[in-house]
Amino acid sequence: MDFKGFGKNLSNFGAQFTPFASRTIQFTKEQFGQVEDKTQLPDEYLELEKRADALKQAHQKMFAVTSSYQNETYDYPPNIKETFQDLGRTVSEKVHLLSSATSTSEAQAALVAPPSAKPQPKTFSHAIARASLSSSQLLHQSHTGAGEDPLATALEKYALTMERVGEARLAQDSQIQSRFLAGWSTTLNTNLNFATRARKNVEKSRLSLDAVKAHAKGTTFKLGGHGAQAEGHEEQELSPEAQEEIEKAEDEFVTQTEEAVGVMKNVLDSPEPLRNLRELLAAQIEYHKKAYEVLSELAPVVDGLQSEQEVCPVPETFSFSWQLTGSALQASYRKSREEAS
Repeated sequence: MDFKGFGKNLSNFGAQFTPFASRTIQFTKEQFGQVEDKTQLPDEYLELEKRADALKQAHQKMFAVTSSYQNETYDYPPNIKETFQDLGRTVSEKVHLLSSATSTSEAQAALVAPPSAKPQPKTFSHAIARASLSSSQLLHQSHTGAGEDPLATALEKYALTMERVGEARLAQDSQIQSRFLAGWSTTLNTNLNFATRARKNVEKSRLSLDAVKAHAKGTTFKLGGHGAQAEGHEEQELSPEAQEEIEKAEDEFVTQTEEAVGVMKNVLDSPEPLRNLRELLAAQIEYHKKAYEVLSELAPVVDGLQSEQEVCPVPETFSFSWQLTGSALQASYRKSREEAS
């Protein structure tokens, strides 16, 4: 196959048809190592490209993780099985219904009351609240002594508190979605995309410039070899038309490079990512502060219930029953030993 003739035809094809074809031919020549005189980009531009790439990667990594705040169930335990009735009413609603129950059946009906609104949130804190209230009712129903079971009382109060913690978490997620993720997404999918598009325009104009230079100098494309002069071995003086075409391509390259530099600097110098990060931090602080406050309110209440139970004397009937049980066990043990011997 006549590779020299093929190279001439390929160059002519690139010159006679669209700028896209010229760029494609130039790109192919570069991939095959057929280019010795490739237009170099300014060091400042290359540094901006590196910084823009790093900024994009940072946004992608952060967004991949923090986008979980858009999913209500990101901390919901995968191993628990809650029914439609469990999710029907809020813990606060159930406690209100239970407070007016006068029997075990009414209390049970309050726990499985039909929903009054949409299903309850599936967050870890809400799941704890529901489990705590259900446990409280189990203890209340089995309690036969005077007064209330202190653990059951504490669990009910804990359920109400954890529901408030869960609501605070949902409020945090909503703030993060609107104040952090929205801005972070804009930088990633809009501003950085503008920079990427500007960089592509620079590369196109650079390829076009080098294609014009190659055509003006008569450089052909040879498979398996290096670039050569189409006719003769000495570089010929450029015609005024060729020189004008090169200058026009150079002006376009400079224009696109300056525009890309401006776009990248705008993205890199924007305070918006830091502003968004501050909003993320503020939402997290507000949530943890709220959680601390409501849990701190409950802690002394539980401490008081614990102290009351510790100082309360053991009922005599319970002590007597235990003694009887212990005597019965001892008698049963002696009898089994006698039968064995």
